[in-house]
Amino acid sequence: MATLSFEPLTYDDIPEDERPSLMQALVPVVGMLVFLSVGVIWLGLDPQLPLLWGIILTGAVGRYWLGIPWSRLSEGIRDGINMGMSALLILLVVYMLISTWTAAGTIPALIYYGLDFLSPAVFLPVATLLSAIVTFAIGSSWTTAATLGVAFIGIGSGLGMPNAMTAGAVLTGAYTGDKVSPFSDTTNLAAAVTNTELLTHVRTMRVGTSIALAISLVAYTALGLTATGNIPAGRVAEIQTALAGSYALSPLVFAPLVVTFVLALRGYPALPSIIAGVVAGTLTQLFVQGPVAIDTFVGAWNVAFAGTEPATGVETVDSLLDSDGLLGSSWTMTVIIASLSLGGILERTGCIAVIAHKLRVVLTSVASLTVGTAASSLAMNAIAADQYMSIVVPGMSFRGLYDDFELESRNLSRAVESAGTTTSALIPWGTGGAYMADVLGVPTLQYAPYYFLGFLSPVILVVMGLTGWRITKEGSDTQAGLRGAIASFADDDD
Repeated sequence: MATLSFEPLTYDDIPEDERPSLMQALVPVVGMLVFLSVGVIWLGLDPQLPLLWGIILTGAVGRYWLGIPWSRLSEGIRDGINMGMSALLILLVVYMLISTWTAAGTIPALIYYGLDFLSPAVFLPVATLLSAIVTFAIGSSWTTAATLGVAFIGIGSGLGMPNAMTAGAVLTGAYTGDKVSPFSDTTNLAAAVTNTELLTHVRTMRVGTSIALAISLVAYTALGLTATGNIPAGRVAEIQTALAGSYALSPLVFAPLVVTFVLALRGYPALPSIIAGVVAGTLTQLFVQGPVAIDTFVGAWNVAFAGTEPATGVETVDSLLDSDGLLGSSWTMTVIIASLSLGGILERTGCIAVIAHKLRVVLTSVASLTVGTAASSLAMNAIAADQYMSIVVPGMSFRGLYDDFELESRNLSRAVESAGTTTSALIPWGTGGAYMADVLGVPTLQYAPYYFLGFLSPVILVVMGLTGWRITKEGSDTQAGLRGAIASFADDDD
């Protein structure tokens, strides 16, 4: 289970002489939005620099306007990075995983055989469902996107399907599985910060997620029908010939996939399961793609470090299977570190706690509370640019208010994950958006219109809040009441 490396500040935790006013709290937040808008959209800079400007501004506000010592501000940055350390480690290993599975023939084989069984009419819904199943099993939407997602991009390309549509379908499936998987780090985190039992949180997520998935599948089916008949003559055969001529494609190349998924299903955490997948991919490359020798042993491990440069003779296949290994993680890693640092220093200055406190004043009903929680998660994704902060900050800030309304904590855990986790892939400068765009090779703003779950999940959450449907008050859980009655009856018999 994910655990917090620090307790985020609440409004009452901040000493009065250091507590920022609302105006002071908004300065670094508005400044961050301006920096990102001007830097990324207008100047065309990578997000690392605007994020750095935001860290500098927030630090200056904290030190020279609020009087907070540098040591505490630095501690906030460290705590922010520590909170996302699990994601950072998984990210490093996933980049190695992509390269080793490519060189082992695992991803090429998925593309090769997928072209035999898929057609444009069913491709998008099938890609969505398979991505959901795999993510549920391993608990990592990032891993699914980097492995199955890459394969589906290749298959869709061979079928004449736009890469943006394929990426949207993969992400809808991946985040669907992530939201209802007990192995997911964000699922565990949402339960932890809201004091909700993990399986209770998972059960609470199922209804809204299932509705969003069903609507998405209908939409993808409609898109697939419009794309039917767009397969260029001979393109599938050309891609399959290039793959078969460059890789030994046999059932053995699926060994890394089997190893990773079996370990995940047996309850191993994501990181050791993925590391085992890297080792299995390297060994498969060595023994299946061979020949076995000292130089090929060294070369196989160098693939994990430096990536692959395939030369199949078909440009589409070469560009698809080209990977950068561990070295290729630097861009996305720096975005994540900068984002976590910004979130940590914003938290330490008390700006986040003050804004959350002011928001609580206007949240006077269950409907407004649900909408406000969703808006806060969305805002944190945009401001702190990290899905962990979009869960932690609203989860900690609104916990007391949900108690005031006598609502079960599962309402809060569902709200922060439905509006936080799923929308992270829609923020181009955020950790989710940057990572998904990088591994799938499709810019965030291109796949966003086809990533239906990212829009449907918060919309369904808001509908629940406005109508009161599936909103549970303390002691109103029928199943829990039934279990309690049975237990009481058993005690009486004793």
